[in-house]
Amino acid sequence: MRVLGVDPGLTRCGLGVVDGGVGTSLRLVAVSVLRTPADQDLGGRLLAVEQEVGSWLDTYQPDALAVERVFSQHNVRTVMGTAQAGAVAVLAAARRDVPVALHTPSEVKAAVTGSGRADKAQVTAMVTRLLRLVEEPRPADAADALALAICHVWRGSAQARIDRALLAGRR
Repeated sequence: MRVLGVDPGLTRCGLGVVDGGVGTSLRLVAVSVLRTPADQDLGGRLLAVEQEVGSWLDTYQPDALAVERVFSQHNVRTVMGTAQAGAVAVLAAARRDVPVALHTPSEVKAAVTGSGRADKAQVTAMVTRLLRLVEEPRPADAADALALAICHVWRGSAQARIDRALLAGRR
């Protein structure tokens, strides 16, 4: 299974592609962070996110898109920007008939580190270890995008196996 993970944001949007499955080793395909200028108008920033995510979907042909589910924060502007960037990524996937999964930050942390309360340093360290990287992905948005992809590779592959078994039992 190939998954494109998106850590949405207007200032920094993490993108990471991972190949793998349950019981198989993970492989890094690509990772990057899209940056948009804070002084650029909202429409221009969202367009940049849509174009970059669309380009990654076209280039890497993932089986699924995994996006961080927006959670409540004290800073409403940050939440709004994150939600808008995430929605644009979902729209880009929908235009290409790529299935989308939303994962909460605690779900991703638990999948990657074993603890839903892990900090960013722990997530980055485990992503580095799981993908057998020489250096840690930087900035944190890159590591978060890869963590989202890893989370979905494991959960999505497991769910696909269950679905196949259920389907085989009905025949």
